[in-house]
Amino acid sequence: MRIVVSGTHASGKSTLIDDFVEAHPEYERWGDPFEFVESALDEPDASSYFEQLVASARRLLAGGVERDVIVDRGPLDFLAYLAALETLGRGGRSGALLEQGLELTSRAMNEVDLLVILPLEHRDGLAAAADEDLELRSAMNESLLELSDDAELTGDRDRVIEVTGGRATRLAAVNAALVELG
Repeated sequence: MRIVVSGTHASGKSTLIDDFVEAHPEYERWGDPFEFVESALDEPDASSYFEQLVASARRLLAGGVERDVIVDRGPLDFLAYLAALETLGRGGRSGALLEQGLELTSRAMNEVDLLVILPLEHRDGLAAAADEDLELRSAMNESLLELSDDAELTGDRDRVIEVTGGRATRLAAVNAALVELG
């Protein structure tokens, strides 16, 4: 089983993954692809988001994974960041990189059994500091929600869930989706 947890920055991904791994120690946790990108910047740009998209896709496309895994961000996240940069007029090369990333994202997401989307919800109590680029955070959230509705990118809609609420509610929703998937 491969689970990808997607959401904009400061949306609760790490907390949900921590709670999930605590409840399911048989799952291996794969960290944020940011850790694998050599040109990672304090303020990422289109090139670094694309590099993270490629790193994320490569991990999902690599064969030989025998353990169940839960992944912090997938290629869809970075495609959404590229789209958000374009929307905000901060694109630079984001439009071209977005086009390049579409097919790779689609192939990689076919390797995902469950995509968990964490949309921003003011009721969740998840606040981000002002230095978190709140404009980009919001734009990425909107782009991610739009892209997650694209069946060419995410495949079967039964494999995609949006999870909101507090910690226990989010974990329960993921557990319920796993039971449903069998």
